[in-house]
Amino acid sequence: MPHTHHRTRWARPLAAVAAIGCLGLAGCSAGPADPAGTTATVPDTRATPPPTGSTPPPASANSAEPARVTIASIGVDSALMRLGLNEDGTVQVPPAEKGMTAGWYTGAAVPGEPGPAVIIGHNDTRYGKAVFHDLAKVTKGADIAVRDAAGRTAHFTVTAKETVRKNAFPTDKVYGATDDRALRLITCSGRFDSEGHPVDNLIVYAVLR
Repeated sequence: MPHTHHRTRWARPLAAVAAIGCLGLAGCSAGPADPAGTTATVPDTRATPPPTGSTPPPASANSAEPARVTIASIGVDSALMRLGLNEDGTVQVPPAEKGMTAGWYTGAAVPGEPGPAVIIGHNDTRYGKAVFHDLAKVTKGADIAVRDAAGRTAHFTVTAKETVRKNAFPTDKVYGATDDRALRLITCSGRFDSEGHPVDNLIVYAVLR
């Protein structure tokens, strides 16, 4: 996908993220199974609400929805499902039974268009390792390829990654306005809380080449 230079800016007013109930994008299981392997855990589907009060950024006339994401350096090659919002306004995550499939949040930018595109994937589910299990191994400068439904591929370069507490999820930084053709990958990370939910999120930031 060509990187044309126009100044369309995705401006999304940001809603305040409450410290209680807005606990970051989960993208992972609720916790490990019991040692005997007899109890299936329930995926943690809590997520930080995205900015509200606006519509997705305008896509160009020749844009198509993303269909596949590939990160060759860590062995990721996944189809992309569409993710929207839950009834409570939080971002959906892929169902646990599709843990090896990542999802594109349709309320954000189309990958390769101006603004932040967001792809979410599980780290682990009750079924085992999931699509973004090794996302923490991705390094600065790594290539992320997103192919659209028309067969065109946009290549993104990893610029940074960070681990954040779910109760301090950087909503503005992830979803906020940018002139860049940006990509964010999100999964869970860190230790488990007393209810078996991972306490952190791992966010990978990338920009179009």
